[in-house]
Amino acid sequence: MENITEVTIFVLKGLTDNVELQITFFFLFLAIYLFTLMGNLGLIVLVIGDSRLHNPMYYFLSVLSSVDACYSSVITPNMLVDFMSEDKVISFPGCAAQMFLAVSLGTTECFLLAAMAYDRYVAIYNPLLYSLSMSPRVYLPLMVASYVGGILHATTHTVATFSLSFCGSNEIRHIFCDIPPLLAISCSDIHTNQLLLFYFSGSIEILTILIVLVSYVFILVAVLRMHSAKGRRKVFSTCGSHLTGVSIFHGTVLFMYVRPTSSYTLEHDMIVSIFYTIVIPMLNPIIYSLRNKDVKVAMQKVFGENWFINKVYFHAEN
Repeated sequence: MENITEVTIFVLKGLTDNVELQITFFFLFLAIYLFTLMGNLGLIVLVIGDSRLHNPMYYFLSVLSSVDACYSSVITPNMLVDFMSEDKVISFPGCAAQMFLAVSLGTTECFLLAAMAYDRYVAIYNPLLYSLSMSPRVYLPLMVASYVGGILHATTHTVATFSLSFCGSNEIRHIFCDIPPLLAISCSDIHTNQLLLFYFSGSIEILTILIVLVSYVFILVAVLRMHSAKGRRKVFSTCGSHLTGVSIFHGTVLFMYVRPTSSYTLEHDMIVSIFYTIVIPMLNPIIYSLRNKDVKVAMQKVFGENWFINKVYFHAEN
């Protein structure tokens, strides 16, 4: 048998080898990361600090914000360090941990978006029974189940991926330890891993998207029954934000994971990964709060009239 040296460290090649571009990207993604933390942690503070936001809709939103803040933190800080260092290495256990956290948080967000759609259906279809139908005995298990589903999905792929042999190149042409680029450098048979990736990710996508679609069919029926134009506008404002977030997130995930492996191009997929791991967590606080009057009133109360973010939101509204 030939002598085979198992890989013990990986090299994340990242976006570019150009030093000037790396410096530019460092400041760009640092600004995005800081804005992401500020927006998501700010929403969590708002929900905790204003009693008018103490209802399941905003509890789900605060949990989503915590997931987005963690999701971005799993990827961006390490990427920023790599931009400013020559040795862009990550250890074998560190790579496994990064993949586990990224897949776990990404899957949790899928389930949370579905749970938020169900919450909106309950609130709009039968508002008089909303507090009873979405009691803590209902929304807390939904939140926990979202995390459990994410952990189980991540465990499956992490164990399957890092059970493979990596005995050739250790260069990952990506910004983080994601599944497709790791499969691309494995010297083992990856057919089973490809099937797991396609069917598991596909099943989760189908399930969560189906929940969203069914929920919005019932919401549409409820809206058509409304006689108040003001009530319809409020529903469209609330649901429009959620639908925008769902469409952006699921669109990128479907493009990334649920398609034939023959169509993978690592360079293109790296750009898509940046969008759903770094850009979407930054956009979500804007999407869910920019047109939300309750959130803007809470910002006035918690942060004060002259708080910078408060002015930005009100300026965008006008």
